[in-house]
Amino acid sequence: MFGTKEHLRAEGGHLLIDGVDVVEIAEEFGTPLYVTSEERLRENVRRYREAFPDAWIFFAVKANGNLALLRVLAEEGMGADVFSAGELSLVRMAGMPMEKILFNGNSKRTEELELAVEAGVRVSADSKDELLALSEVACEMGEEAEVAFRVNPDVSAKTHPKIATGLKTAKFGIPWQEIVDVYKTAMSLDGVRPVGLHCHIGSQILETSPFVEAMAKMMDLAEKVVEIGGKIEMMDFGGGLGIAYTPETKAPTPADLASGILPVFKAGCQKLGISPRMILEPGRSIVADTTLFLTKVNVVKRAHVNFVGVDAGFNLLARPMLYDAYHHAVVANKADGAPEEKYTIVGPICESGDILAKDRTLPKVERGDIVAMLDAGAYGFSMASVYNGQPRCPEVLVNDGRGELIRRGEDRSVFLSGQIVPPRLLK
Repeated sequence: MFGTKEHLRAEGGHLLIDGVDVVEIAEEFGTPLYVTSEERLRENVRRYREAFPDAWIFFAVKANGNLALLRVLAEEGMGADVFSAGELSLVRMAGMPMEKILFNGNSKRTEELELAVEAGVRVSADSKDELLALSEVACEMGEEAEVAFRVNPDVSAKTHPKIATGLKTAKFGIPWQEIVDVYKTAMSLDGVRPVGLHCHIGSQILETSPFVEAMAKMMDLAEKVVEIGGKIEMMDFGGGLGIAYTPETKAPTPADLASGILPVFKAGCQKLGISPRMILEPGRSIVADTTLFLTKVNVVKRAHVNFVGVDAGFNLLARPMLYDAYHHAVVANKADGAPEEKYTIVGPICESGDILAKDRTLPKVERGDIVAMLDAGAYGFSMASVYNGQPRCPEVLVNDGRGELIRRGEDRSVFLSGQIVPPRLLK
């Protein structure tokens, strides 16, 4: 049932995460609830470090911005790929070293560029326009910013079109044909120091061949940059390694990725006589399988299909609605029960698309049961909203045989936060 997810098992009818009964966790902290295994999180980081011992591994913070989890990643030596001022603030609080931060993004505000320069983090320029803006900001501040250039390599990642970021039609990056000219421009500008190249081709990629193709293109570009006298001190090859959301899926490991791209990287560097730092920025493959999303059954309704109405919807787990994404569902209090009927699990949101799982064969489901959605650690809470007047839920970290609260659940006061009613409307 759980494949390579050694931190999960069924025992005595209940689902356990790192040996802790998730039904008891649900009783203690309530539902809906995100529950993360700290041990699994650390193991996932170490797999990357073993596969790429000389690389810097940056966590893609957009996948999960919980401060406690970022602190764990900082302890494991990770840096971070950030996409906003807010994410930069989080990793600074988590204690990640600023030299291991890349400020990414395709549409940065002036104040974000200022914050990046003030913090001393490297910026990934997504366009020539942004490069010029960064130069102006850094000069005004009397500083010099290290800048890399995000390449759009026009590589098909064979993934969902909404998370394919390396196609020529994507909004991300500078077209690969224009990189050398932009690099040359940067070499003549004050306030910036060009240091390397950056690409990211997509997410949930289940083959290593697209990464190898992107690596080959990046090394070709590095050669052209070296030919014009440019220095290549770092090369960031992004993230995007997929995971096995379905029990049948075969997902590549960090070791598989290393066996595909490291020979191309090393051969290219040897040919050019350069020794840039390799950087990778995984997100999903670090945190997705660490986490369960627990939700309680409110109703079972037999209609056109057997609907299981639970206490959480796409406001808290948006991926099924956004991408028709699959999350394996387990009835946590009947985890080793025999499958009996087919059910569709739906939430309380007033939208027909509020479906967490379609047509799943499960043990008999009843009011009060706890449903666990697996592999919910990436783009789970980080995409959550308060749509339909539903507060965001708590998060719990499991370590050393117990659960610790790492985010309080919101109450109805969150709906008033920041709102102002003009006095004339209070009469």
